[in-house]
Amino acid sequence: MKNDVQTKTDVQMTEQEVSEKFNRGRKVIDFVGSKKIFFGVSLGIMLIGIICNFIFGTTLDIQFSGGATLTFSYTSDEEHPIDQNALYDFIQEKTTDKITTSFSEDLMGNTGKNVSVQFSGNDSIETDIQKNLEKDLQAQYPDNNFITLEANSVDASMGFSFLLKCLAAVALASILMVLYVTIRFKKIGGLSAGVMALVALFHDVAMIYFLYVIFQMPIDSNFIAVVLMILGYSLNDTIVIYDRVREERKLMGRRTDVGTVFNVSATKTLKRTIMTSVTTLTAIMTVYILATIFNISSVKGFALPMMIGVVSGCYSSICIAGPLWVMWQNHKAKKKAAK
Repeated sequence: MKNDVQTKTDVQMTEQEVSEKFNRGRKVIDFVGSKKIFFGVSLGIMLIGIICNFIFGTTLDIQFSGGATLTFSYTSDEEHPIDQNALYDFIQEKTTDKITTSFSEDLMGNTGKNVSVQFSGNDSIETDIQKNLEKDLQAQYPDNNFITLEANSVDASMGFSFLLKCLAAVALASILMVLYVTIRFKKIGGLSAGVMALVALFHDVAMIYFLYVIFQMPIDSNFIAVVLMILGYSLNDTIVIYDRVREERKLMGRRTDVGTVFNVSATKTLKRTIMTSVTTLTAIMTVYILATIFNISSVKGFALPMMIGVVSGCYSSICIAGPLWVMWQNHKAKKKAAK
């Protein structure tokens, strides 16, 4: 901390004195003083995401955009292997619609391997198209036992309606979270705490969204599930820090600079925050690795953004919400002093 601080007795203290008095002689990390670096990192990542968004665009899964899905089971072994890229090219040649494929493995050992073929923009799958594609696959791969497992279709209007409902759920959850923070932390400026917590939540949602854009993953129900989970996770981290800020402000006095109060509070909670995030990240990473080994695309599509969300949630709680709250409080104090 570069700025001197004042306690209840108006005694000027150095950085070392603050460290010894309020953190048992341990170094107090100047998070507020490094806010420009933190903001720059986040804005840089967002800029990259926006550029990628212009280049690649946003892909909606058929759950939201409408379309159809055919799922086939097949076998693949050393004697009769199937190249996934070659299989995709073969299916794409049989239709004029743009398709996407996802591969998975039946862990129960009943059907071997599965491939799901998504036809974007179709309202339904005609029976003859379904049968013809199955016959074509059986003719092209006679030794791999291609069988249709299921066929699903989603109307475009229903998909869009579902997307709006999911976004409404995210918006409602965010509003309720901000109201909770605002009411709970009145003593440290409840509205500012709530608004900055919301900014941190938007930051985390943006990071997850740009991950989907950069990796060209379709926005599906997994995206909504990850967003809702990360909103809760990130807010929990922020609340822990706000709790510590409230406690430290009582100990350090109202006349102590709010930047110093936050730096001491964030430093004291840093170990707990990191350990919680590392533990959570380890569990999710284990799931992701197993999903990669067994080629379970749906689980991979959930675990990867969750890992990014956990890291972003930990980062935004300390490096985004906190410094922004300090800036709000300082602005409020200057405005009050000017009157």
